[in-house]
Amino acid sequence: MEESPRVLALTPFSTDDLVLQALNAGAGGFLQKDLIAGELAAAVRALAAGGLVLSPGIMKKLVSRAPARGAGFLGEKIRTLTDSERDVLALIGAGHPNQSIAETLHLSLASVKTYVARMLARLGLENRTQAAILAHEADLVSA
Repeated sequence: MEESPRVLALTPFSTDDLVLQALNAGAGGFLQKDLIAGELAAAVRALAAGGLVLSPGIMKKLVSRAPARGAGFLGEKIRTLTDSERDVLALIGAGHPNQSIAETLHLSLASVKTYVARMLARLGLENRTQAAILAHEADLVSA
């Protein structure tokens, strides 16, 4: 089965609706054009490796726009995860692709893919973007 191409949206605009439309249409990332040298190349490499690529400002917008969920709700969701799934979620929230997660946690790529699939199912999430937002809301991502 051939894998779909990964799309990175690059724009001078970052309205909430535009970002959400691009991500809902399947974009693997959304960056503003005010990048510094080397950031675009790094973003393309991260996207090609399966990572989620979002400008920090855009991630903040998405997190702030997400429905307010109390700490109890998030804690309950996070408690359903194994330690390994929680570690994977934190790295997804930090924008790491599967290969980087595997290297960081000393796991096989197949194991990381299994953890991601289980974690998404357990949390009732559809994609890595939702997982990244949840990781930020739950303060799993270190600054």
